[in-house]
Amino acid sequence: MTATTATRFRTYTIAGLATVGAAAAAATLAPTPAHAAAAPSHSPAAVSVSATAVAQQAAKADAQGGDAQQVSQLVEQGKKQHGDNLDGWIRTALDVMDAKGIPGSYDGVKKNILRESGGNPQAQNNWDVNAQNGVPSKGLLQVIQPTFDAYHVDGTENSLTDPVANIVAASNYAADRYGS
Repeated sequence: MTATTATRFRTYTIAGLATVGAAAAAATLAPTPAHAAAAPSHSPAAVSVSATAVAQQAAKADAQGGDAQQVSQLVEQGKKQHGDNLDGWIRTALDVMDAKGIPGSYDGVKKNILRESGGNPQAQNNWDVNAQNGVPSKGLLQVIQPTFDAYHVDGTENSLTDPVANIVAASNYAADRYGS
């Protein structure tokens, strides 16, 4: 690998690679619609969600109906049961992920959070290619806004830096993009 190729590779991969369980998940890459068939390939610098992706997400939300309320209840129960700290956020996110069929493990999620943000839900990357394009990676698993928007699970907070919502959206993305 040449120095230029290595630099380019590092630029596209160093910030935002997250593994959930055994899956390598580049959580800062541009999104594809969750569970879509044959989604198009996206470059790491891409930052917009297509009209099709938005329409598919809206249809998914309509189909879920009361499902968002169930997820919201899981989040509230998780806060009371697990606490409002890194361990609690992970355990609450895993409860939601289990209910939604999104794979992940406590150890895998925690390892990636510590690598990506050091456990700071307000962490923001202001130097990588996404930040240079005006869409910095944020939160525990360093997700960009378009990815969060496409993979957000209704019933979790609609906030990129909400710890539980960030973990669930990043894991949803990883499952869709890489499997389990």
